[in-house]
Amino acid sequence: MKHLLLNAILLVFFTTSFTTSGQTYKAFYGDIVSNVSSTNILNDLTTFENFGIKDVGSTALTNAENWIISRYQTLGYTNVATQSFTYSAGTSNNIIVTKTGTLYPNTYVIIDAHYDTINGPGTNDNGSGTVLLMEIARLLKDVDTEYSIKFIHFSGEEDGLIGSNYYVNNTVNPQNLDIKVVFNIDEVGGISGQTNDTIVCEEDRSNPPANNSQSSTMTAILATTIGLYSNLNTEISFAYASDYIPFENNGEIITGLYEKNETPYAHTANDLLVNMDPNYVFEVTKGSLGALMEFAGAFDTLGIDAQTLESEISMYPNPSNGNINIAFKSNFDGNTTLFTLYDVLGKQVFQQNLIQQNTSVNLQALNKGMYMAVFQSGHTKTVKKLVLN
Repeated sequence: MKHLLLNAILLVFFTTSFTTSGQTYKAFYGDIVSNVSSTNILNDLTTFENFGIKDVGSTALTNAENWIISRYQTLGYTNVATQSFTYSAGTSNNIIVTKTGTLYPNTYVIIDAHYDTINGPGTNDNGSGTVLLMEIARLLKDVDTEYSIKFIHFSGEEDGLIGSNYYVNNTVNPQNLDIKVVFNIDEVGGISGQTNDTIVCEEDRSNPPANNSQSSTMTAILATTIGLYSNLNTEISFAYASDYIPFENNGEIITGLYEKNETPYAHTANDLLVNMDPNYVFEVTKGSLGALMEFAGAFDTLGIDAQTLESEISMYPNPSNGNINIAFKSNFDGNTTLFTLYDVLGKQVFQQNLIQQNTSVNLQALNKGMYMAVFQSGHTKTVKKLVLN
């Protein structure tokens, strides 16, 4: 399409990390990213290409639609829906797959890509975005996230953002959908034979201006996470002419990705895998997965080795009037344990290093309510509830 126009109970995730430009590398995220499959990407690009020209009303588009739906169902997603819409070119479907968040189930991070094409098989525009979404969905199927995620494959993009406009007007607005951010992927395939080492991160710079600052913040997060989880460089530019625009016009916060080396083959019969760089799609997928986990608040519930530390720490009284005692039950080994409190909104409200076997902590400055107390010693950590009354 571009060629036509040129924020329950808190579960806190901890992991080994280092900081870069205000963002942190999370080893848990990195482990998931390391499982992105270049083979899957290559095979899926080939399958997408083999469907042919996927314009609205065509058998090829219906076949692609059925393939995408089947993939999510095979992965084990149960909330897979289609949204039908009709316009001058015919009837087509948006595909909406919802993964429910644990802490904010009614707030959504949307990651989207269109799957219709024009004048050619569209292996880059936008098979690249289509297969990226499916590979990310594969890896996030059993990963808990604080926010819900919607994987949306829009149709009718090439005819003027028809599907995304329909979704905004007939789902987002009637349901008053609470959207944290819209993350659009469009044409991220690169050019065969060129050095494809930079991805463009797109931010909102147009009217209405009220959402521009938040878009800029999200795009900065996107650019940093791309750098943390892939080998790509990033460049920030403006958003235009793709499926995030109806959301942008609706006042939502948007960001997106687009290839730096812009293919000359879009919307032609030569938009083929042979003219793309599959390794570039692989790297963009890795960075996008890291960014989506950051946006959605992915966290590790299975990887927390809490049993030993849990049995060693006593926190009393609980409920408390604000004065608590924290004691290590066995001989204190001298290692520092970090004690952090979070409120139910996930905001850190207190932190202290525990360097003695018995420590008294005054929390009377905090409001009454429930908190999550997180204890971390090296790579071992545990979480306890604390009630202040």
